Amino acid sequence: MVTPRRDRARANRTVALSLAGLVAGMVGLSFAAVPLYDLFCRITGFGGTPMVNANVPAVQDARSIRVEFVANTQAGLPWTFRPAQRAVTLHGGEEGLAFYTARNDSAEPVTGISTYNVTPERAARYFNKIACFCFTEQTLAPGQQVEMPLAFWVDPRLFDDPATRDLRVITISYSFFRSLGDAERSGALAAAGPHVGGFTPNTAPPGPGGRAVR
Repeated sequence: MVTPRRDRARANRTVALSLAGLVAGMVGLSFAAVPLYDLFCRITGFGGTPMVNANVPAVQDARSIRVEFVANTQAGLPWTFRPAQRAVTLHGGEEGLAFYTARNDSAEPVTGISTYNVTPERAARYFNKIACFCFTEQTLAPGQQVEMPLAFWVDPRLFDDPATRDLRVITISYSFFRSLGDAERSGALAAAGPHVGGFTPNTAPPGPGGRAVR
């Protein structure tokens, strides 16, 4: 015969197991939140996160868009960081190539890491990155200067979407920090997109004329 005391003990064990499962689930979700949010942004272009897509259309659109480039550097990072060009104008579906220049102005090696986003946010889903230098640590020797490339294209569907068809300018902004922790504390990491490769740290990629920049 089951006594009331045994019933209470069984009920207590059930409640305890349920609470343990809830806590474990919450912990799991907390660890998964960042990658899930990152994946969501990557797929949807939410929050100013550019899409990552190397499938450049075979046919270009006759309409064009101006893409402007902005550079920011965390206070305390002794670098000069700027875009090599202010803007480019390209057709929908046309592959674009831009460069940013970074120079270590200090007397010792310094490591930095960059994030990026696109404005206005509603255009991010149509801005597709092929390769860039974001989310990879770059260590520059004293006085070293490098040019860092960005390859991208703009989806022609931007011109047909009622939310974006009036746009004439898209701005992509890169910000360099000493660490991702600094980027997170500044709020820059929440709106940043994923790294798509294409630049090896401590190397100087070819510049626009094909020469390696040292």
